[in-house]
Amino acid sequence: MNICMIGAGYVGLVTGTCLAESGNEVRCVDIDARKIALLKKGKAPIYEPGIELLLARNIKEKRLIFSTDLARSVKDSSIIFIAVGTPPRDDGSSDLSQVYGVARKIARAMNGYKVVVTKSTVPVGTAEEVRAIIAGETRHPFAVASNPEFLKEGAAIDDFMKPDRIIIGVEDPHVEEMLNELYAPFVRTGNPVLTMNIRSAEMTKYVANALLSTKISFINEMANLCEKLDADVNDVRRGIGHDQRIGFAFLFPGVGYGGSCFPKDVRALSTMARSLGVEPRMMDAVEAVNNGQKLV
Repeated sequence: MNICMIGAGYVGLVTGTCLAESGNEVRCVDIDARKIALLKKGKAPIYEPGIELLLARNIKEKRLIFSTDLARSVKDSSIIFIAVGTPPRDDGSSDLSQVYGVARKIARAMNGYKVVVTKSTVPVGTAEEVRAIIAGETRHPFAVASNPEFLKEGAAIDDFMKPDRIIIGVEDPHVEEMLNELYAPFVRTGNPVLTMNIRSAEMTKYVANALLSTKISFINEMANLCEKLDADVNDVRRGIGHDQRIGFAFLFPGVGYGGSCFPKDVRALSTMARSLGVEPRMMDAVEAVNNGQKLV
C-alpha cells in the first residue's frame, strides 16, 4: 500500500519504518527540514534500538521516503496517518492545533479518495472534528479512522512488529478491510485486531494508560504502608503478582510514573471527565499519589 505518515517523531517514525519493513511504500513527512535531512541519511533523531538498521534497509529499497512536501505525499498515498504532537495545555487538555492544522492541509492536497487515520493520542471526538474540517475544505470522498499506538520507548519496534493487539476504530467496512490488510503481517501469531467504533478506539488509549498509571500509584502507596508496618514490599509484590488476575507488570515501587504519556494522558482523561460533569475521583487519587511519591 501507499502510506503517508505525517509527523516523523517517535510514533510516526517507528510506525512508518515498520510499515515499510512489511513491504509498503511509506512517505514520512515533517515540517522540520533538519530532521528530514538527517533521516534521508539513515540517521534517527531518536534513540530506539534497531531503528537505524531498518531505516538503512528500507531507504535503500526505496520503500521509505522522507520529505517536507506534505501535499505531494498526500497525493501519492491512499492511507494518511496523522502522528503529530498533542501537547498538554495548562488545564490538562490536549492541544490539538497541530492535528487540525494537518487535517486542513490534507484536505487541500487531496486528489481522490483517501483514508485519514489519527495515530496521535487524541481526546474522544477528535476524529469527528477532523472529518468536519476535511469536509469543509474538499469535495473529494474520504473516510476517517482511529488507530491508537501502544509503543514503549526502547522497545517500540518489537511492540509494533509483535503487538499484543491492534485497535482500529472505523465506521466504514471498506476502511476496516484496508486496515486489516495493512496490519495482517503483524498478527500472524494470532494476536487480535480489535475493531470498534472510532470513539471507543480513541478512549481505549487513555483507559489503558490510566490503568497502568493506577497500578504504579497503587504499589507505591502500598510500599509506603509496608515500610510503616515493617513488611517487605518486594515479598508482597511477589505474593500478589503470581495471582493471574493481577500479574507483575507495572507493580514495581519507585519514584512514580513519568515520561511523555502517563502524566499527560491521566490529566487529559480527568479533564475530559470534568468537561462532562463527571468527577474523576480515582484519576485524581492516582495523580495525587504519584505527585506525593516524589517527596517521599
